[in-house]
Amino acid sequence: MKLTELATKPQLTKIVLDDEDTVEQYEEALEFYVWDKQPLDTFVEFASSTQQPDSYPQLITMCSDMILDEHGKPVMTDGHVLPNQLLLKCVNKVVEQLGK
Repeated sequence: MKLTELATKPQLTKIVLDDEDTVEQYEEALEFYVWDKQPLDTFVEFASSTQQPDSYPQLITMCSDMILDEHGKPVMTDGHVLPNQLLLKCVNKVVEQLGK
């Protein structure tokens, strides 16, 4: 098999926040997207950040850039930020997704 057969373009993957607290607070499940593949340098930085508890702020910043809308554009731009509790849920889902 040739490596070119395995090389694919990253695809957007939908992540749904449908836990009881989120649905209760926002009256519906919330969704966002991440790329299913990341550049190797990003993946290595991500992997090392998840292994060091003192790097959690760096992990949050990195994952914040990975929280995308359905068009692949960052959700948090131009000074817009998510509520802290919701951002932490998104970060946890990004970590879960990319850790697969």
